[in-house]
Amino acid sequence: MISYSSLRLSKSQIARGWCVVRNLSASQVHLDKHECKVLVVGGGAGGCAMAAKLSSKLGSNKVIVLEPADKHYYQPMFTLIGGGMKRLEQSYKLMADVLPKKAKWLREKAVEFDPDSNTVKTSGGNTIKYDMLLIATGLQLNYNKIPGLVDALSVPNGKVGSIYSPLYVDRVYDCLRNINDGNAIFTFPSSPVKCPGAPQKIVYISEHYFRKMGKRNNINVTYNTALPVLFGVKHYADALWPIVKQRNITVNTRRNLIEVKAAQDIAIFENLDKPGERFEEKYSMLHVCPPMSAPDELAKCTKLVNEAGFVDVDKSTMQHLKYKNVFAIGDCSASPNSKTAASAAAQSPVVYRNMIAALKGKSLKSSYDGYASCPLVTGYNTCILAEFDYSLTPLETFPVAQNKERYSMFFMKKDLMPILYWKMMLPGYWNGPALMRNMLSIFKSKQK
Repeated sequence: MISYSSLRLSKSQIARGWCVVRNLSASQVHLDKHECKVLVVGGGAGGCAMAAKLSSKLGSNKVIVLEPADKHYYQPMFTLIGGGMKRLEQSYKLMADVLPKKAKWLREKAVEFDPDSNTVKTSGGNTIKYDMLLIATGLQLNYNKIPGLVDALSVPNGKVGSIYSPLYVDRVYDCLRNINDGNAIFTFPSSPVKCPGAPQKIVYISEHYFRKMGKRNNINVTYNTALPVLFGVKHYADALWPIVKQRNITVNTRRNLIEVKAAQDIAIFENLDKPGERFEEKYSMLHVCPPMSAPDELAKCTKLVNEAGFVDVDKSTMQHLKYKNVFAIGDCSASPNSKTAASAAAQSPVVYRNMIAALKGKSLKSSYDGYASCPLVTGYNTCILAEFDYSLTPLETFPVAQNKERYSMFFMKKDLMPILYWKMMLPGYWNGPALMRNMLSIFKSKQK
């Protein structure tokens, strides 16, 4: 499931140099002075939900949200857009309409973190002083880290697309419609990614599309993943392998995309198990999942992040290991959970309760179990709903076998989850399915 938290592109893709401060409360914002009880950096899924919870508890003018984007995307919909099941305009709302009314929105980007002085400097030259900091920046999409990829993605009516960015997601469906024969190649990078199931969801959707259009026999479908496995949770991987074999999809593990030659329609891959070994593959369609990282501005603050650039938090409390007034939520944290919007939802009540406790000087009692959910869409009417925890043990909500393809799970993914996201999660009401799981557990007990 995609994450999701707020969409981040590389630095060269983000406009700078101006800002807008929106006062969502009745009081006046002073441009020359920014102080707050809680500063939320990032207005994505986790940041928006937490801003709603915290501003509701603390009152007006106590929470500032630092977020440069004017649109808030429901990123889990991007996979469906790539398959032609949804439209891009259905995937976003204006940021001004989703942020909580009791918070202040500073439409700038965080450029420098100083946890020793409890301040964050912004792209507009402002400095925000906070009592408590919540980092919810999401991940940065590094398309530019693969030579030739950005150029390939800019070719009009080209053969390369990516569901991870609103800039490129429509190109994917164009690719599906334009390809008639040859090789359709799909990639998974050698880096952390948000919604790690998405790169193979678009494989299954594309393969199904080719069958629907009567051109599957002329197209070779290949999934090149840098991972050593098809999916990280064995319970679901064991269900996916038969689907792959039945549908004649070639899966190459430990194969990482390192260059794209758009003029020759060639993708170059490296064998991660044999350094120096490379493969050139001709494509008629190429779908790329880009390498990702924490935003550069966050990663450079070594006081806050680990060696990989992610906020160094306790995986249970989501509190920073050194700075007790700093928390993180969503994809930017170093907690070893799968990076999905469902993870941020499950983290939100834990982070909220622990931040309020920290503000009151009390001990932290709430704990996050690593819950993540990934609706693995396998076509235009089927889905496997994967749910699991830190130990990669299934943590399923419904009293049915969730490692099977089901239309009910597809309907939930396509039509119900967007409503849940906009109406429940972002306003701070949805805390993940734990309560529902407990209520339905009685039916699971009866089945045993």
